[in-house]
Amino acid sequence: MPGPHRVVVLALDGVYPFELGMPSRIFGATDGLYEVVTCTVDGRPVRSDADFRIAVDHGPEALEDAGTVVIAPFSPCPQMDGSPAEWMPPGLPAALARIRPGTRLVSVCTGAFVLASAGLLDGRRATTHWQAAERFRALYPQVDLNPDVLFVDDGDILTSAGAAAGVDLFLHLLRRDHGSAVANAAARRCVVPPWREGGQAQYIENPVPERPQDGTSATRQWMLAHLDEPLAVADLAQRARMSPRTFARRFSDEVGMSPGRWIIQQRLSRARHLLEASDLPVDEIAGQVGFATGTSLRQHLHAAIGVSPLAYRRTFRTRAS
Repeated sequence: MPGPHRVVVLALDGVYPFELGMPSRIFGATDGLYEVVTCTVDGRPVRSDADFRIAVDHGPEALEDAGTVVIAPFSPCPQMDGSPAEWMPPGLPAALARIRPGTRLVSVCTGAFVLASAGLLDGRRATTHWQAAERFRALYPQVDLNPDVLFVDDGDILTSAGAAAGVDLFLHLLRRDHGSAVANAAARRCVVPPWREGGQAQYIENPVPERPQDGTSATRQWMLAHLDEPLAVADLAQRARMSPRTFARRFSDEVGMSPGRWIIQQRLSRARHLLEASDLPVDEIAGQVGFATGTSLRQHLHAAIGVSPLAYRRTFRTRAS
């Protein structure tokens, strides 16, 4: 029997404590599927972004046998000059050189600056905190940055937006490694949603509505309970007591995407769960989640994740078992 997957979290000077603890909390809620250890570039304590220091039990040698390495976000020394060098402090290049080729690399928030400074994101897709996006683009124009999403899965390198978006990314890794059942169970233990709607756009300095009852939240809840039915924007707007134009605008402001795109996303999420957790035929699953035909489900799923429903089922039913 193979042992647990080893996740090594690298804490750098100025590390954010909240994000540093995420991997242990999320991966640790899986009944032994993962082993999580934390290290620094020299094994010594590091300054945190709060009013305390953090001592760890491991030095850079822990990186040598990692299956996944997580670069926790940190605040660089204020004396740095604003160049990419500030994201590659002393000792870090040597520590990164210990990582075996093929190891999965993950960054949270400003951790993406480290991967970019090491040249690991050249020509690849990535994200970071929306407030750091402009600076990131100026420093690393060779990276395909998308600041509107909660995380980016680019195969062996994954990056997340700021703070709690790391939770979304780690739950995504659980789904990718072991299926939705494991990810959902871990989410329940940690009292967080298994997935969140929309992307970073919903958090970019949007004012809170003065009258929350005028929003689209109640209609979205109704939509989730009626995914198998036709969901025309005109009908949804009438339910929300808005004009179609106002409904579409407010929906996009609150969720970060259009109603049509959100509906497809939710239908695909429900379909993926049924593919993993049931033996229902693809055409029947399509009907239950609101796609007109099995062909429509196949097209949307392939566009979203690049595989057919049956291939998805084979992969994740095997991992879950």
